[in-house]
Amino acid sequence: MKPNQSLSSSKKTQIENMFDSISVEYDFLNRIITFGNDLRWKKKMCSIAKSYNPKKLLDIATGTADIALELAKIKNAKTIGVDISKKMLEVGRKKIVDQNLSDNVVLKSGDAENLNFSDSCFDVVTIGFGVRNFQNLEKGLKESCRVLKKDGVLIVLETSVPENAIIRFFYFLFSRSFIPFVGSLFSKDKRAYEYLQKSAEKFPSGKKFVSVLEDCGFKNITIKPLMLGATSIYVALK
Repeated sequence: MKPNQSLSSSKKTQIENMFDSISVEYDFLNRIITFGNDLRWKKKMCSIAKSYNPKKLLDIATGTADIALELAKIKNAKTIGVDISKKMLEVGRKKIVDQNLSDNVVLKSGDAENLNFSDSCFDVVTIGFGVRNFQNLEKGLKESCRVLKKDGVLIVLETSVPENAIIRFFYFLFSRSFIPFVGSLFSKDKRAYEYLQKSAEKFPSGKKFVSVLEDCGFKNITIKPLMLGATSIYVALK
């Protein structure tokens, strides 16, 4: 789905424009919507990455660089973050300077479905809350697989719909009311947060996403549910 179904422009173009429009308030609203858990989940994601002793990492859909900054703290490792939203990258670059991590991480404008990197050049690829925004999910994941070294690791953090019926009921109640409300209250782009809520429900999470990953060349996939299944971390080997 696209942020605005009534427009003829591609999902990719709409996503770029949408994130440009909410770049200033994005971090603040993420903290509110997840009750601050998003940073904890990203740290957990980066802890998994660190356990593989990587030397070269790529953070796709890096946004304001929260994950890239955590990865940059891994000793003797270099991290590249890519995103199609230039204004989100501007926010991220300011964070890098503020945290004195310019030697460890660099941010570049880039498209997840057409990565400007050679085959088999990264030890770890991470994607935090980004895959559901791909215009073509399979194409983006195949690109991630292409740039990973043999036995390299893909780590995806993404929203998911809880399997338990009772928890799922309250999840829908919360996501369909609270997220759009917060977006309309604090963001100048109300439609963006309506899209983010709806796209979270439509994303093929859990076992469905595992099947997609397998079709894109990944193996030994594990799922780590978070927040009663409302979010998940997927770890997959090339």
